[in-house]
Amino acid sequence: MSDHDQLLVIVDPVARRSDGESVRIAKDVLSAGAEAKICLPDSPEEFSRALSRRGSRCPVVLGDDRALLRAVTLLHRDRAPLALVPIGPPDALEVAYGLGVPRSAVAAARTVLDGAVRSMDLLVDDSDGVVLGDLRVPAVPVPAAGTAPSVWGTCRSLVRTLVRPAPPHPGVLVHRLRVEADGVLLADVDTPVTAVTARPADGGTAEVTVHPAATAVPPHRASAGILTVSGPDFRYRADGRVAGPVRRRTWTVCAGGWGLTLPREPVPAPPL
Repeated sequence: MSDHDQLLVIVDPVARRSDGESVRIAKDVLSAGAEAKICLPDSPEEFSRALSRRGSRCPVVLGDDRALLRAVTLLHRDRAPLALVPIGPPDALEVAYGLGVPRSAVAAARTVLDGAVRSMDLLVDDSDGVVLGDLRVPAVPVPAAGTAPSVWGTCRSLVRTLVRPAPPHPGVLVHRLRVEADGVLLADVDTPVTAVTARPADGGTAEVTVHPAATAVPPHRASAGILTVSGPDFRYRADGRVAGPVRRRTWTVCAGGWGLTLPREPVPAPPL
């Protein structure tokens, strides 16, 4: 068993509706291996109250990326560790899988009991939003599957095309953003870019990449503890979620800002 003798198992309502059988199996595995208190919140407010009253119990979230991000947002100020049992479709668990959470509910529940907490960095923005994995500015618009553009939408696109400077090559949208990393200017509004990307890295820094619109100019990469992006109204995508529009946003790296229970790394065999 892991260092956590007592668990607070919070079952996200979306997980209960989408895959009740996996929820039941995960609860059985957890309850068989530890003293587990089961909580079934019906709203984000109840989810928050359950976490705030966790006491010494280790929180275990049964749910998808949204449930994980909600929990980290509430817990990161205390640097409290947590565990996740993934429940949901694969496209709703890309962040969890990217962090190393086992894909099956049974394996993940066993990891809660036998795994180890791994401390990781995260990005926290100036509105207290968190980023565990990938950040992209601006967000790439994703059209709904099977939907055709309306006449009004086509007209708006035509107007934007007429008033916006021509892109350096067809099919690429350009943006005028001011990008600063630890106070160092990486790009300004007079130098169009296609995107700014970032993700937490080890050592209390984030890997920042500015993608210039000019194809002959290579991406500008930097490591920084603080990233500030400003410019005309823009949206951004953080861990698959779209936020904004904003005109300025600052992300700060929180070193070791959260902990996640993951499988223990295998001990290397001694040399023969």
